[in-house]
Amino acid sequence: MEVPVSAGPSTNGALRHVLGHLLTPLLMCVGMGLAYLGAFHAPAPHDLRVDVVGSGPSAQVLAQTLQDKGAGALDVRTVADRETAVASLREQGSFGAYIPGQKPELLVASGSSDTSAMAVEKVFTKVAAAQDAPLKVTDVAPVGSGDPTGQGIFFLLVALSIGSYASVAVIGGAGAVLPMRIRALLAAAMSLVVSLIGTLFAGPAFHLVDQGLGGVWAMSWLYAAGILLVGVGLHTFLRRWTTLGVMVLFVMLNFTSSGGIYRPELQPGFFGALHAFWNGAGFVEGVRSHVYFGGHALGGHVLVLALWFLVGAALVVTAGAVEARRSGAEKAAGKAEEKAGAAEESEEEMEEAVAV
Repeated sequence: MEVPVSAGPSTNGALRHVLGHLLTPLLMCVGMGLAYLGAFHAPAPHDLRVDVVGSGPSAQVLAQTLQDKGAGALDVRTVADRETAVASLREQGSFGAYIPGQKPELLVASGSSDTSAMAVEKVFTKVAAAQDAPLKVTDVAPVGSGDPTGQGIFFLLVALSIGSYASVAVIGGAGAVLPMRIRALLAAAMSLVVSLIGTLFAGPAFHLVDQGLGGVWAMSWLYAAGILLVGVGLHTFLRRWTTLGVMVLFVMLNFTSSGGIYRPELQPGFFGALHAFWNGAGFVEGVRSHVYFGGHALGGHVLVLALWFLVGAALVVTAGAVEARRSGAEKAAGKAEEKAGAAEESEEEMEEAVAV
């Protein structure tokens, strides 16, 4: 009669293995909660730049009153005329300009950020109401006809990001046995495909932008290529933690600091600081600049994307060198084991010969 073999030790080992891997989704849950709730749960303006149009005492008094009552929410200045205010809005130097009078007018640029424009409108609607005058709102840099909320660029960013970091997981996992140069080529190819899909969404599919589709594609490719190269390079060092690492970089910190939903002036300072150099912000602000503001300050945003791309390329090169050293060390160890085994066999043969 056969005695059943206990599966206890095997089950315990498998359970420990599963529990160790379940740590990753728990960390993702905590990280996503901290990032998204920290960035979006209570948007409030701070140092939101607005202009009051006029050079007389009344304009100065109104500007100072708004500055004082805002308690840090607004950064108010006066400008001489409407043309100056419009120029500032079109260069993203301010987010609203109020022209006082019997028929007050508020100038905004929703292309810069629809939520910032709404925050400015809320402030100056109260100012006009205190004067018993209806407020006329003029948008000097409106969003595209297919993107009435102004947040379509952000959701394009989400699509590009998911396509890119999901490709990292596949290339790093299923393609781990391939040489680094082939994985790098796969990353380049996938970045091209992902960027073309994003451009299809932005243009023919949903008409998020009315012009400059070629520039949108170029920035989409540069953004996707940066994520893929960084992710493929990191996989050599992070291994099974790569998915978590890429999510931290390109979801938790990236989406929340991009300015796609709320600009830094409506968020806690940490995300505003990231906005200055993170790749998602470079993409969102670059597309806005290219499509809505005639390319003003576009070079700085493209530079951010290019630097992330170069960091990714450097990581891939470094990872390739590390893998080559590991492979050389493994081969050397294998040869040493073979030599040791051959020596043992030779010694055994000699002992047998002596015994005979």
